[in-house]
Amino acid sequence: MSQNYPTIRIKSGKENAVKRLHPWIFTGAISAKDSVNDGDIVKVLSHDGEFLALGHYSEGPSIAVRIFSFNDVEINQDFWYNKLKAAYAIRQSMLKNLPETNTYRLVHGEGDGLPGLIIDIYDTTAVMQFHSIGIWREKEKILSALEQLYGPTLKTIYNKSKSTMPNAFKDIVKNGFWKGAETSGIVHENGLKFMVDWAEGQKTGFFIDQRDNRKLIQFYSSGRRVCNLFGYTGGFSVYAIAGNAVEVDTVDVSKTALETATYNVDLNFPGYSTHQAIAADGFDFLEKMPQNNYDVIVLDPPAFAKHYNSLENALKGYRRINQLAIEKIAPNGTIFTFSCSQAVSVDEFRKTVFVAAARTGRTVRILHQLTQPADHPINIYHPEGEYLKGLVLHVE
Repeated sequence: MSQNYPTIRIKSGKENAVKRLHPWIFTGAISAKDSVNDGDIVKVLSHDGEFLALGHYSEGPSIAVRIFSFNDVEINQDFWYNKLKAAYAIRQSMLKNLPETNTYRLVHGEGDGLPGLIIDIYDTTAVMQFHSIGIWREKEKILSALEQLYGPTLKTIYNKSKSTMPNAFKDIVKNGFWKGAETSGIVHENGLKFMVDWAEGQKTGFFIDQRDNRKLIQFYSSGRRVCNLFGYTGGFSVYAIAGNAVEVDTVDVSKTALETATYNVDLNFPGYSTHQAIAADGFDFLEKMPQNNYDVIVLDPPAFAKHYNSLENALKGYRRINQLAIEKIAPNGTIFTFSCSQAVSVDEFRKTVFVAAARTGRTVRILHQLTQPADHPINIYHPEGEYLKGLVLHVE
């Protein structure tokens, strides 16, 4: 039985989503609440007083409660440890089938029943991101559970939550080390090596969610010219070279990222002479790019829509960039195209690519439909968690 937490009551007819185990309660679904502060643990009740769930309350305009338990249990150290232990068991099982890989996501928010929490593992380093004040207040218990799971093998713990916390709490959160002091390191993924800077790099330092999709490009690169747009630190580029690409260009606006991309290529393939790091905007590069210059193009842009109110502009962006790539790619070329915008659904992304292809008049086939890997699990009751969408296209 849980402690005597403040209660929130759901409007009659609005409790069905909670009973279907969806982990979010929206502001408009609440009929009454006790005196409650941002980040408090609350007990969610139906209109008639039936227990529904436990979660963290938020004063935000949209999601009012992020649920972490549908059982009326005590929320203590053991509760958080068991949550992390379950996530850890899934990753250890997954790693048995991933040769020479020591970087992965340990906790993926709602996918692991821990909304608001991200933990990425880079060999002996854990990088943590908190997305709500509620889960932030549990940090001591979560840290204790993390160290209990990994023991002395975990040498560095870095908190990188300054940019992910709600605006009202950004001033009370600072990035920094909770253990150790290493700011970067070399990790292994499918036998390839990558330098990761978790202190200064984007997100937690590396886009772990593209691991399976990077591996796939290896099989489409032999003897071909590859362009990795929005290439960041060259993940797809390194895999393309591993697949015997004859030329690889990494394009990104960040010169710092490109320096790391060049380093990663040299780290794995010393003496490889046909990799270029090109500092340019992805859209501008595509527009100026000569026809038939590449046989493989990777389109992995940053999220065009971080919120649903920017969805229309995001879809225009995806349509434009895919149309340019389909127009410019060499005959019988291959395009890897992605959206990491949670606000863009799988169907919306696919329809957008369809429109882009139709406008070119070229024959286009879908070879693969891609998503995030097993260490970024999707809660089946929370389809919004499927944020990474991808297609592999064959263009005649």
